[in-house]
Amino acid sequence: MNARRAARALALALGLALCGCTQRQLGHHLTDVSGLVAPLEFHMTDQDGVPVSAASYRGDVVMLYFGYTHCLDACPTTLATLADAIEQLGAQSRRVRVLFVTVDPRRDTEPVLKRYVSDFGPQFVGLRGTDAQLTDMIKRYRVSYHYEKPDASGAYEVDHSSAVFIFGRHGRARLLAQTGAPASVLAADLRHLLART
Repeated sequence: MNARRAARALALALGLALCGCTQRQLGHHLTDVSGLVAPLEFHMTDQDGVPVSAASYRGDVVMLYFGYTHCLDACPTTLATLADAIEQLGAQSRRVRVLFVTVDPRRDTEPVLKRYVSDFGPQFVGLRGTDAQLTDMIKRYRVSYHYEKPDASGAYEVDHSSAVFIFGRHGRARLLAQTGAPASVLAADLRHLLART
């Protein structure tokens, strides 16, 4: 596949992952994005207020997801599915991390993130960053988000991409999962990834 066709394939896959409030069933395998998505790279703060970077998670298979804690549908559904997939891994689960990057850092303070990710399991890490740090990640992984107009009480929703990026233990992008991927498919592909990295 030439570079132009590969870029189009990735753009299509990412485009289908937009609109986090919709669900889409996948086939039996996740999308292989090896060589098409940038390696894992970032500098942010975790839910405990500790500065972390991609290097902090080298040696683990990492699932990267962008969302926010006030999300009522796609985020909790996706994270619950990831938790289910991780549980199916048994002892291998200790080698997997889910990095939940908030696109709503104004409301998602460190204590809020900590309470939220703790509901899904010890493998889940909440990340928040400065505007510049978040912008860098958004550009790096070609995701998007948009704040809706606040209601009378000041509450608002955030439309956001819903792809899950999966990186091997050395930080290279390997797979892309979209909202609706069954936990069993995720677990099977994670086992394969854990075995080969």
